[in-house]
Amino acid sequence: MKAVRIHAYGGPEALVYEDAPLPQPGKDEILVRVHAAAVNPVDWKIREGYLKGMLNSRLPLIMGWDLSGTVEAVGPEVVRFKVGDEVFSRPDIERDGAYAEFIVIRENEAAFKPQSIDHLHAAAIPLAGLTACKSLFAAAKLSAGQAILIHGAAGGVGTYAVQLAKWKGAHVIATASERNHDYLRELGADEVIAYQNVRFEDKVRDVDVVFDTIGGETQTRSWNVVKQGGVMVSIVSPPSQEEAVAHGVRAEFVFIQPDAAELSALAKLVDSGKLRVMVEAVLPLAEARRAQELSQNGHTRGKIVLKVR
Repeated sequence: MKAVRIHAYGGPEALVYEDAPLPQPGKDEILVRVHAAAVNPVDWKIREGYLKGMLNSRLPLIMGWDLSGTVEAVGPEVVRFKVGDEVFSRPDIERDGAYAEFIVIRENEAAFKPQSIDHLHAAAIPLAGLTACKSLFAAAKLSAGQAILIHGAAGGVGTYAVQLAKWKGAHVIATASERNHDYLRELGADEVIAYQNVRFEDKVRDVDVVFDTIGGETQTRSWNVVKQGGVMVSIVSPPSQEEAVAHGVRAEFVFIQPDAAELSALAKLVDSGKLRVMVEAVLPLAEARRAQELSQNGHTRGKIVLKVR
């Protein structure tokens, strides 16, 4: 099969579009013919070796951990899926990924694809959608009536976070470049702050939750806008526990694992019209290098997806 692999850590040039062995499913696994694979920041971070100390990845490694496709074969202990089923998944990030024509994933890492959208859009949901869900509801315990500040709100995770927070009944404040303001208001943001022109801490005070998808100085400046008893949740770098104590708030860091049940819940939200999937760019699998460069540039609205089939 064709796949995009890295044989060594490095820049975009480390990505090689080449022939790779066709994987075979184990007893509790399914072989999926990949129709589409989404591109995420974690892809290029793994490619560059930033997560070497955190993950047990083996080289050569097929990139990409966000997919939608069709079940091609099942292991003898698989009970939920059969050949021909349409599924989507955020699989185990320590195994070969989905920048490939086929991938083997564990049965408990997959869910039935939303029926109302195509594979290109379904592939854009798992990693970012699960990250937003876990951050808002498991880590932040966000509830109706609370105020949340979402940094990087127009990005892949932020797009879902805005919609899910609004669906929950929260007051949503988003930071984004000016070109994305109307877009975010359409998704449900109550207030949008142009971070390039305005310091958000001059506009925002006493929010219950800060959701940080940016890190660095943005995270540091955000301590002053969380009210006592509130929470700072980051998906970029663990917030300082010392700062959290000093400000009287909780600090949480989220790095998601596969979760088929949560994927099924997201699929229902999509099919019921409560959650929109935003795809800004679609490229062929052979152009994975260009796709990762776009992702690394950091100004994508919604998601970048590779069309595999």
